[in-house]
Amino acid sequence: MPRQPNVPLELRNSPFTLGEARAAGLTLSALKGKTWRRLGSELYCWRMWREDKWTLLSAWQRNLPEGAVFSGRTAAAIHGLDFEPANPVEVIVSTGSSLRSLHGLVVRHCDLEDEELMTIRRLAVTTLERTLRDLCVQWPLEEVLVAVDMAVHIKLADRVSLWRHAQASVGRPGAKRLGDLARLAEPAESPMETRLRWLLLQAGLPRPEVQADLHDRQGRFVGRADLYFPAGRLVVEFDGGNHRERLVGDDRRQNQIVNGGFTVLRFTSADLHNRPEVVVAQVRDALVSARLAQNGSNPRGSSARFVQNGRFGLLGG
Repeated sequence: MPRQPNVPLELRNSPFTLGEARAAGLTLSALKGKTWRRLGSELYCWRMWREDKWTLLSAWQRNLPEGAVFSGRTAAAIHGLDFEPANPVEVIVSTGSSLRSLHGLVVRHCDLEDEELMTIRRLAVTTLERTLRDLCVQWPLEEVLVAVDMAVHIKLADRVSLWRHAQASVGRPGAKRLGDLARLAEPAESPMETRLRWLLLQAGLPRPEVQADLHDRQGRFVGRADLYFPAGRLVVEFDGGNHRERLVGDDRRQNQIVNGGFTVLRFTSADLHNRPEVVVAQVRDALVSARLAQNGSNPRGSSARFVQNGRFGLLGG
């Protein structure tokens, strides 16, 4: 029978430093075997360990010098935003620190103000506002808006508080971008809904309402829209990965919305990634058609319509 690996009990339930491994009787050579996984410089875990964000980050904090503060994507995850916290771990240290970026660790050097620091579950982290402002420097604006929308959706922030922080930080890196994005912030329910909205706004289309309640012409509630353009009674929906499992319920909901006098456009991630110009064109055409209908110039009359997979259908007459 193959020899069972030596896995000390104290190393099974959380990541550990090289010093902690040696105290448990393991050598650096042993840690290079298949039983163990290297997470970062002098930081390891048992390969069978069931990963947990909080124990992982606690282990990283033990392995960092005093004064290191979690920042960037790692800080966003600590605040509760849906991001991977440790691939790599991101920290800020003082300008005089000798710590440099290593395997699994990105280090930035700057001096933080006291009001930019806080503690969450014993982890030193930049405040949400400072975190988002840092992301404005590091990420494309579309991806920062995803983070901003997440924060607004789970009620960690609102557009007014973020805009005020940006104004109070004028002249500092990321402040102007954060102020611009704060004006666009909405409680979107998924990153792809944010990316869809960003695509349409960047194309110069009107700003849609987000998660809007829809009512038919008799005032009856018929559904909620991911994105809604009131001027054209146009609903724009993003179909996520679980749409197939929800197909029957989604179809019933769409029927109610269309019968309520709305036009519905549905798009997938493949549409956004592979043919964004088609997405923009279909939304623009639907808005133009609605405007012509309101002016009595639409040859199709007032038929309610839906579009799925790029094909129009008519309901009503």
